[in-house]
Amino acid sequence: MVERLVANEKVAGSNPVHRSMRQTLNMQKAILILIVIIIASIAIFLLAKNNKNNTIATGVPEGKVEQKADKITAMKITSLAFDHNAKIPSKYTCDGDNINPPLEFVDVPENAKSLVLIVDDPDASGKTWVHWVVYSINPEVTEVEEDSLPEGGTEGMTDFGKPGYGGPCPPSGTHRYFFKLYALHTTLDLPKNATKAMVEEKMEGHIIDKAELIGLYNRE
Repeated sequence: MVERLVANEKVAGSNPVHRSMRQTLNMQKAILILIVIIIASIAIFLLAKNNKNNTIATGVPEGKVEQKADKITAMKITSLAFDHNAKIPSKYTCDGDNINPPLEFVDVPENAKSLVLIVDDPDASGKTWVHWVVYSINPEVTEVEEDSLPEGGTEGMTDFGKPGYGGPCPPSGTHRYFFKLYALHTTLDLPKNATKAMVEEKMEGHIIDKAELIGLYNRE
């Protein structure tokens, strides 16, 4: 009986019609699998493209991109008297001649209408101590000699109770002194002896570039 069933199965397996049907079914399965793969690939591609477009359109708004570009600093402020994050010579402090150090302004934007220079000490006790405020500086100025006012500049009030430069004079420890240069696309309309706060408020929204030079000083 078993031998007869095996013989019948061999006969059926060798039947050309049966082989053709199996081949057709296998081909249909292969085609179906291929179609599924193609559809899945297209869906993945479209999803990835949609996510990319959404990131460009909503993830990084155009205004944000422009705002980030505005923060790129090309302008520089340097000094022949000291390097960035290096000690300020005592000549330019209360222990010396108490005069401003020489400064250089590099790569000021061509569309700048005026410059502002602020020197302050964030390490002072209780507040940021203002050492020098100068506004309405001629944007074509590239060099400020020691013990001199930048061309066209108007000096504002400092925390020494008077306008003009007041050199570093820390009571103890090493303090940082920030020489901050701002390029503006306007000129500031300010009263005589304006304070740092008044200058910063007026130039808000008008800054097109900024540069910093940091000097260190401690009294030995």
